[in-house]
Amino acid sequence: MEISFFGGAGEVGRSCIMVKSKEAKILLDAGIKLGEKEEHPQISAEEIRSVDGVFITHAHLDHCGYLPHIYSAGYRGDFYATKPTIELVDVIVNDYLKISKPSGVTKEGLSAFSKHKKLVDYGKEFRFKDLTIKFVNAGHILGSALISVSDGRETILYTGDINLAKTKLLEGADLRGLRAGTLIMESTYGAKEDVLPKRDDIVNKFINSIKETLVMGGKVIIPTFAVGRGQEILLLVDDYLNSGRIPKAHIYVDGMINRAMRIHRHNVIFCRDELQKRILMSDFDPFKSPNFFPVEKKGARNGIVNEEGSNIIVTTSGMLVGGPVLFYLSKLAKSSANKLILVGYQAEGTLGRELKDGAKTVTINHSKVKIELKVESYKMSAHADRTQLESLPGKIQGLKRIFIVHGERSKSESLKEALENRFNVVVPNIGDKFTI
Repeated sequence: MEISFFGGAGEVGRSCIMVKSKEAKILLDAGIKLGEKEEHPQISAEEIRSVDGVFITHAHLDHCGYLPHIYSAGYRGDFYATKPTIELVDVIVNDYLKISKPSGVTKEGLSAFSKHKKLVDYGKEFRFKDLTIKFVNAGHILGSALISVSDGRETILYTGDINLAKTKLLEGADLRGLRAGTLIMESTYGAKEDVLPKRDDIVNKFINSIKETLVMGGKVIIPTFAVGRGQEILLLVDDYLNSGRIPKAHIYVDGMINRAMRIHRHNVIFCRDELQKRILMSDFDPFKSPNFFPVEKKGARNGIVNEEGSNIIVTTSGMLVGGPVLFYLSKLAKSSANKLILVGYQAEGTLGRELKDGAKTVTINHSKVKIELKVESYKMSAHADRTQLESLPGKIQGLKRIFIVHGERSKSESLKEALENRFNVVVPNIGDKFTI
């Protein structure tokens, strides 16, 4: 088989990998990269039209956001994903189109995109031309999957984004009985220093930080990814609010998070058993807490920022590259009583990264904004950390070679150093092609 890297190599974003066999040419993921400018996979329209199938690991824009562009370029095959991923892709891509209004996306392409979806079940092998393909629970977000691709001679296992530890929503990745000669793995937290503290310790600091601001009468802004992290944060904060650990306050939920919450509720069978039992065996539905106040209209936002006293605002986007969070930040930045809490990865070139690195003046919608509010960061990650990433290859039977992707190059190279004494390890560049 032949592997080509069109994006996500030496960077976080625009994941797009081609696997070519004797009879088939497929893409693993089709993402975009958001930052100072939007970047797309470096694949030609001609190459796109020659693809037989597209297989999506999960519903984050850096893995699925290029789909409408692919169909607008003339691709007319199907894209394959789990049921939750297909439902979430619809939401996240529509929101991306509405906010970014990307050029090159056509009505014909969007029509084709809406018609070419194939649902895949976890753990069930299926044939695609001369390939055998299987999706396996990756533990990252609802519906996320590792993808196994075999031509009968060689097997490639692609992690997409992976998490080996359980979260409030999900169990960790299902690695039982996996066998592959080649692993293509992410490295978002691949540096030596990317060893996350115990989750309970992070949560305690996070909750204490919220409490500190609420007690002082300030407002807390928590920007988050709409899918996965948003639900994790909401359920976590709600539990501590109900227990009395943090003061009673409205939790305003703005942006696409609300639609994603409904999809999580409808697909709760994919979540942890404990969460399913809470819904089935009690009157309390954690996805519909009375503490959540969805922001249905833009006009309501002024009332929220001017509301007397404290509140919590959970909103998109997670890296502050667009979405409602920019309004809240611009209005609340001037008071040191308020706080911005970053809970996810902040890519280079994003406003979130600027603030995490200590910027005191930023540009929002072409206006300079002075940052007086407190900015804190907690790694509430749904990605494997360095320790998990180092252990992952040892759990794959028959493994010989590893391609490390989806990480800042320094992090990918650091992880390579830790693994190359046991495996043949490559950190590819965009445009690289390998035969296995």
